[in-house]
Amino acid sequence: MLEETDRLFACEFCRVRSYLLPQLFFRYMLPHGAPPGKDLFYYPYWRFKGMTFACGEGGITHRFVDASLQGIDSPHFPLSLGLRSQAMRLSFVPPETPGRFLKPTVTFKAIGEIFDERFQAEGKGHVFHRAQIGETISLIYAPFYTNAGRIFDAVLNRPLAETGDNPSPTMLPGGKPAWRTRFVPNLCPGCGWDLQGQSDSLILTCGNCDSVWKPTAEKLVRLHFGHLPKDGHDICFLPFWRIRADVQGYPLATYTDMVRLANLPKVPQPSWNEIPFRFWAPAFKLRPQTLIHLSRSLTLTQPQDEPTPSLPSGRLFPVTLPVKEAVESLMLCLASFVKPPKNMLPRLSDAKLTPKRFLLVYVPFVEGHHEYIQPEMKISINKNQLALSGNL
Repeated sequence: MLEETDRLFACEFCRVRSYLLPQLFFRYMLPHGAPPGKDLFYYPYWRFKGMTFACGEGGITHRFVDASLQGIDSPHFPLSLGLRSQAMRLSFVPPETPGRFLKPTVTFKAIGEIFDERFQAEGKGHVFHRAQIGETISLIYAPFYTNAGRIFDAVLNRPLAETGDNPSPTMLPGGKPAWRTRFVPNLCPGCGWDLQGQSDSLILTCGNCDSVWKPTAEKLVRLHFGHLPKDGHDICFLPFWRIRADVQGYPLATYTDMVRLANLPKVPQPSWNEIPFRFWAPAFKLRPQTLIHLSRSLTLTQPQDEPTPSLPSGRLFPVTLPVKEAVESLMLCLASFVKPPKNMLPRLSDAKLTPKRFLLVYVPFVEGHHEYIQPEMKISINKNQLALSGNL
């Protein structure tokens, strides 16, 4: 039997929110069109991007958020970037960039808490559970310059509205960018072969020694994985996280428990008490409603075929949703199938889900004109949604 990963439990499943780890956020800058010879300074904005969910009496509601807030509390600068962070091309900040980069005074932790409070999905009725999935926080620097004592927006070359005495950027803490983007060699630690993976993939694969690797801040970490075999043409293997978890507050340890809790039209068999229950969650980003629907469908299907511990020969869809974010969706998946919801959903408030083990599984889908179809499980995914998932 293929062993599920458990030795990475501490670092993968410990839900310490990303904004507590300052070294993990990216720093970007907006392009400018300032006249030659202007001394630019860059004002910081924190950007939050992700999906928020709320499970209430009326079911699960969701919203997608892409917003920015000042990194320095000041009445002299716009409160946010508006649509610029979405509409304009962002670039990394290299150390040799000319100009003065102001240091944020609103901390990484504080801004994360502000985003948590302001950008939550509004639930229907009393809310029993909230979650954020696929969220990222980054720092974006907007260019400005001074002229005749006034501050100008260097993107539009227009002065900001008068707000009294404008502060001099030299009076604010900052300086040259003193950070660098760190890179991990794209070589397999097992055999030295070139690793494969798309630019947005969180997982790299080695076709030479048949291994899968997850980049971290310091090194590449090997993951346990497998695939469900399927022969044929036009096969695309989509990645899913198979997760074992203890659920306190609901009887959900075996396949029999799931059938009863979901009120499925099946007669429980004695052998089902020996089959452990596992959650299945997409390992790629999707629109909120589709993400929960796909997780629910695959979880209720409960594929019993043991994955083959090797890479499939077909095309692999990139992993873009880390396992720690997939864990955040498990309680929502549970809420989507418990019956009757009127009696079962209120128990979410006191329920506790503790993930134990996970396995990356590539599931075969047949590519059609408009959909990817999994015929055995009767599951389909719209191709356009996958194509647009990179914007989430």
